[in-house]
Amino acid sequence: MKKQHKWWLWGLGTLVVIIIVALIGASLYFYNLTVARGKKSFIGGPTALKTSDPLYTQKHWFETAHKYRWTETAAGANFKLVADYVPAAKATKKTVVLVHGFASSKEQMGGYAGLFHQLGYNVLVPDDRAQGQSGGQAMSYGYFEARDYRKWINQVIAKQGSQSQIALFGVSMGGATTMIASGLKMPSQVKAYIEDCGYTTADAEIGYQAKQMYHLPYWPMVPLTSAVTKLKAGFTFKDADAVRAVKRNHRPMLFIHGGADTFVPTKMVYQVYRADAGPKELMVVPGAKHAASYSHSPQRYQRKVQHFLRQYLGE
Repeated sequence: MKKQHKWWLWGLGTLVVIIIVALIGASLYFYNLTVARGKKSFIGGPTALKTSDPLYTQKHWFETAHKYRWTETAAGANFKLVADYVPAAKATKKTVVLVHGFASSKEQMGGYAGLFHQLGYNVLVPDDRAQGQSGGQAMSYGYFEARDYRKWINQVIAKQGSQSQIALFGVSMGGATTMIASGLKMPSQVKAYIEDCGYTTADAEIGYQAKQMYHLPYWPMVPLTSAVTKLKAGFTFKDADAVRAVKRNHRPMLFIHGGADTFVPTKMVYQVYRADAGPKELMVVPGAKHAASYSHSPQRYQRKVQHFLRQYLGE
């Protein structure tokens, strides 16, 4: 009996070790999938611009516009960030800083850059850390990026002067970054925020995608991957919290979301909108999928954005 008991314990111990090793391996895999720099197979890459694109004019303008290269040092780190700057056709101190999404780049923000240029603003379009031409090895779902954008905003002020008027605009992860930035102490020159289809928290969004894409429950993979992320990248998924941030925001924010968004579910916009403590507006575009509200309803989108910015940055 003792021998059988010994073998039973040995077998149980072996099974436990196998499970632990498997979970660690899986969490490292999901860390590389969700956080580490690199191509993401589940995100479509850039495609050739077609004249049938409803935003062809704006995107073509950005592709061919003369761009000034700006650089910045990442917040709390020793690597370089890169941005494209295009001044307005008519000299102005009004600037919109654009924030792109997950596994994207400044080049994919051409439609929005073209929109704000048409409206008369300077545009600054950075590559986020660990994406595009910028340095870094880990994306942080807005947690560190928000601090990077505060540095970009300070650079705009340093170059354009204290009379600068700035709006921060972001799409998808960029929308969440914009909301997280609103909870930081920002220069008075920041007059307004626009977020388009950002999530509530990285923890909620990654948990949602684990279920949608991989049919995995929240526990244990999301908390384990978050723990690995803390060790390797210095933040947890719960740190990237847009809901908590907008509760501290007292500046105007426009919330935009597609009514048919199943990547960042539409219900999330109502959570952040309700939580926001500042002057706020909400536009849900019926039928629009993720990050497609502008291309789905270009005229409505432009009118709303233009009216909102005129209220807080003036004509």
